[in-house]
Amino acid sequence: MRDSFWRFAVVWALLAATLWIGHRLYTDLVLVAVEPRPVAPRGELAQFETTAIELFNRSSPSVVFIFTQSQGRPQLGAQGGSPSRGAGSGFVWDQAGHIVTNFHVVERADTVQIRFRSGDPIAARVIGVSPDHDLAVLRVSEAADRLPPIPIGTSADLKIGQAVFAIGNPFGLQQTLTTGIVSALDRTLPTSSGREIAGVIQTDAAINPGNSGGPLLDSAGRLIGVNTAILSESGASAGIGFAVPVDIVNRVVPQLIRNGRVPRPGIGIQTVPEEVAARLGAEGLVVYGVVRGSAAEQAGLIGIDRNATLGDVIVAVDGRPIRTAAAFAKALEQVGIGNSVTLRVRRNGAERDVRVTVSDIS
Repeated sequence: MRDSFWRFAVVWALLAATLWIGHRLYTDLVLVAVEPRPVAPRGELAQFETTAIELFNRSSPSVVFIFTQSQGRPQLGAQGGSPSRGAGSGFVWDQAGHIVTNFHVVERADTVQIRFRSGDPIAARVIGVSPDHDLAVLRVSEAADRLPPIPIGTSADLKIGQAVFAIGNPFGLQQTLTTGIVSALDRTLPTSSGREIAGVIQTDAAINPGNSGGPLLDSAGRLIGVNTAILSESGASAGIGFAVPVDIVNRVVPQLIRNGRVPRPGIGIQTVPEEVAARLGAEGLVVYGVVRGSAAEQAGLIGIDRNATLGDVIVAVDGRPIRTAAAFAKALEQVGIGNSVTLRVRRNGAERDVRVTVSDIS
């Protein structure tokens, strides 16, 4: 009986000890779990992070949010059109209050307002547009004199793989930075005017609706392009964005500030699209029509007649082969308004040289 008592006592003692130890372990684990974990030292930021942070802090105050409103065109029998709103980006060009953006951001806008990083909306006035380059210049009468213009870089020496930074307002989200690289160079981009922009920069930096008109910067924070379009079936960024190169911007914007327009070099012809020329089996720029009184008419050029018979096909400009309207427009820009150019023209299988003076057809 006595042995049974002791065995019973030992069992209870072991059970009590086990319960006590288990309770302590459980309590310690719970306490450890609910207490904050120690913070690990961060260390220095990587160089590319420091570059992006400094670039954004330096450049973002000069990037603006642009929002527009247009009354719209009235439908047949209606008293007025439905108002529509648009949004985009822009950036400070100079301390005189000039803001650069895309033409399509302000196209058909009745009112334009901008907002800097902090502050209320400010009324802006469109002072010049160039649909051929998808560029526009606005002007505000206040605040811009307190903001530094973005430094101007060059686009002629860009390299594929070079880092780029885009700042804008995608989907209306202000002051957004995206990064990427130069994916390709010398792309062409069609515009609403029917011409193409040559030398366009392709980038994989995320560009979405609302980024249009914002700056594309290099790692030194210099302007190398104006973000203008994306290639996407969904309408959102698919890693293929396009920017008007700064070398074009730096040539066009001063003319828009000075004259409100950019002279449009031409000779007074209409041409058929490339795909139509290909179906016709014509290698070159097919002349569709000639403007009456133009330099082309004076030089004797003719277009397609009423029987759909080909007239003249321009195959070279000053000895350089020409296949597209964009290449032809670029060649005329290089020649310059008021100067003469030699066209190699094919008609009915025979070729001849024609001297034509480049004029302003805007």
